Amino acid sequence: MRALRAPGGCPWDREQTLASLRPFVLEEAYEVLEAIESGAPAALREELGDYLYEAVFLAHISEEAGQFSIGDAIDAICDKLVRRHPHVFARQEGDAGITSDQVIERWETMKARERAQEGRAPLRPKTTLSGVPKTLPSLLRTYEISARAAAIGFDWARAEDVVDKIEEEVAELRHEIETGATGELSRAEEEMGDLLFAIANLSRKLGIEPEAALRRANDKFTRRFDALERAFAARGRSLSEASLQDMEDEWQRIKHSA
Repeated sequence: MRALRAPGGCPWDREQTLASLRPFVLEEAYEVLEAIESGAPAALREELGDYLYEAVFLAHISEEAGQFSIGDAIDAICDKLVRRHPHVFARQEGDAGITSDQVIERWETMKARERAQEGRAPLRPKTTLSGVPKTLPSLLRTYEISARAAAIGFDWARAEDVVDKIEEEVAELRHEIETGATGELSRAEEEMGDLLFAIANLSRKLGIEPEAALRRANDKFTRRFDALERAFAARGRSLSEASLQDMEDEWQRIKHSA
């Protein structure tokens, strides 16, 4: 990284800033997820390396600014893990039967105490949903929000009840589409958000992670659409020349031959 950022190094690497690297950090994180889902160790090894590269890159830019190095970041997380796992590294009587919930509670208590000791502003008064990051992908954030609400009893009793809610939201969205003023989509947007929120809740209720489910659906659609293009190309035609009915017929053939 020093060679890449040094005078005479790579022009692209030298131009990057903390802000410019943000989309690449997110992209690499998703590629790690894709590698995990593929079940291919070689792919995961490669993507973890790419993700590590982004961490090293960010730390090196910070080091250039006289702030901290990658070594400092590694030391910090090692110290934090030891400090916040006293039941492992400083075991006391009663720690043998500690539960995961107790570990999380201790972690949050120690986190607040450390902030006070460092003179940092206290965290906002803790609420059930205050710890869910706003930067999470929206479907995942919905999943986390609803899971925390459900943990204290604010939840539908059965998955079927969520299906009823989805049908209700579909009806409300249909009403807005049919009666809304031309070009006025604010109400339709609100109803679409409510519908997506309900769908994510159904995923949670069924024990399905919605981001993963949607990624797989995207992959399935991509495979079938690629096959659709290839099928028409083999006949010397492009999709833009085909009728919707022709495409639908071929789509159904591809779907049922998979």
